[in-house]
Amino acid sequence: MAEKLFLCTIVGSYVQPEWLINRKMLASQYPPRVRMKELWRVEPKLLQAEQNDAVELAVRDQERAGLDIVTDGEIRRESYSNHFANALEGIDLDQPGEALDRSGTPVSVPRISGPIKRMHPVCVEDIKFLRRITKRKIKATVPGPFTASQQAQNEFYENPREAALAYSDAVNAEIKDLFNAGADFVQIDEPYMQARPDAARDYGIEAVNRAIDGVKGRTCLHICFGYAKLIHDRPAGYSFLPELANTDIDQVSIETGQSKLDCKVLESLPDKEILLGVLDLSTNTVESPNEIADRVRRALPHIDKERVYLAPDCGCKYLERDAAFGKLKSMCEAAEILRDELS
Repeated sequence: MAEKLFLCTIVGSYVQPEWLINRKMLASQYPPRVRMKELWRVEPKLLQAEQNDAVELAVRDQERAGLDIVTDGEIRRESYSNHFANALEGIDLDQPGEALDRSGTPVSVPRISGPIKRMHPVCVEDIKFLRRITKRKIKATVPGPFTASQQAQNEFYENPREAALAYSDAVNAEIKDLFNAGADFVQIDEPYMQARPDAARDYGIEAVNRAIDGVKGRTCLHICFGYAKLIHDRPAGYSFLPELANTDIDQVSIETGQSKLDCKVLESLPDKEILLGVLDLSTNTVESPNEIADRVRRALPHIDKERVYLAPDCGCKYLERDAAFGKLKSMCEAAEILRDELS
């Protein structure tokens, strides 16, 4: 359980500055599944140093807003998943494949042409850098094995399950290294469990449990309806959520801010801590602390307050920086209101 009520965190991404990345190009398409180095505005030899500077800006914003648990804002990534998915052996980087995005749009994706293997750590140096620049608790994020398998064209494994389990082994090795490098939490991003619930029921739980097998550290799984900037229609409820009670994950990250989710579904996850998404990311309008507190109050009849963390609905990367900071600050102020009210 959390050491104080309503710890505040971020799901993963924060706003990348315009001087670092072409935000207009980034927002004009669905998150890239293959590498898109043309998004970066900085020449390659200077890119790491400029990304370091942008990470520090993102972390300082999170600290000033009052977050208890911070990330590096996924500043170094073109999307939440492509950095890892395209760093594995078994992927043909020269000849991408094609698959349907969750919207049904054909997009370029990694093409699996051989055994999926993680030959070296992918994000470990990033988490070491984050550990050096903040005293707050830190979280790393990695794409989940089920989602990674759905965002690929499989030309090697006999069936989708085998591909997902191969990704599980790669993710497992990465998670262990991230904890060894200083992460306090590691989050697995699995939005495609919501988008493709039938396949998720067939082998998604198995893939997630395999990805965290033997892991010593606090793990989280984020499941959402997609970036609000890109996917505007929000369903009334999750097509896949109670099933996560069967995972070994410690925390589940969900969205309620924009979707106005019926929080009774939280009763189906009695043993999980919940990252309660309480920020509407479809708009740059900053909610008041009381408005956010009301969203939390809506959930409390269905979950012990000791198991609740506060977070945005999803990643903040498509917001304007002032809006992202303002929303996070209001969320932290809402947490204070609720602590005073319920402690």
